[in-house]
Amino acid sequence: MEKIFGKSTVKVDHETSDHWVSVSDLMSGLMMIFLFISIALMRHALIERDKIKEVAVAYQNNQVALYEALHKEFKKDLEKWNAGIDKETLSFQFKSPDILFGTGSFTMTTQFKGVLTEFFPRYMKVLQKFRQSINEVRIEGHTSSRWHANSSEEDAYFRNMELSQARTRSVLFFVQSLDAIKAEQNWIRHNIAAVGLSSSRLVVSEDGKEDAEKSRRVTFRVITNAETQIRKLIQE
Repeated sequence: MEKIFGKSTVKVDHETSDHWVSVSDLMSGLMMIFLFISIALMRHALIERDKIKEVAVAYQNNQVALYEALHKEFKKDLEKWNAGIDKETLSFQFKSPDILFGTGSFTMTTQFKGVLTEFFPRYMKVLQKFRQSINEVRIEGHTSSRWHANSSEEDAYFRNMELSQARTRSVLFFVQSLDAIKAEQNWIRHNIAAVGLSSSRLVVSEDGKEDAEKSRRVTFRVITNAETQIRKLIQE
């Protein structure tokens, strides 16, 4: 055969061949390691996603349950108090400014004190079953954007801020001193806040105009700890 075709001039360098085989094996091994790392990271991400989803679902279910419990307890009183319960924000709203406070005053009317005396102990009883998921309860004071006719927009806002804050403090002071909830005072001091929001959350009509009367209101709003729970999962 050598006579016909001639002697082959290609020499197989076994040392070089062995070298490339080793590098090939190394690259294959590294690719496998990266693949396992990727799978592990994806698995971790999916686990974290599922945990957050569980918290979100639990939050939604808890929110619905709390709303239904509040509605069941107070559905017969909403009309006579001109009150409402917002399902999305878990806010119990007292919407009649004429029975809450005098114009420009933070002194509660006798009628509003009577409503709170009936409302608050029952409200606390409903919340008791949900306390593990409650971050805080806010008593929020809202006003219209109006003040005196000669007031600037900025001056009216801050004067209404001061007024709304004073009103919510009056409400908090009154409800925490009720005899029916004496045993709950410690929880109230640690978990209920008085917040004046001035005219930052106005009620507007369908044409976009401010409804001054409806904007003047007091709400009791539950803030759940779902966000805190999700933050803990992320930090872990």
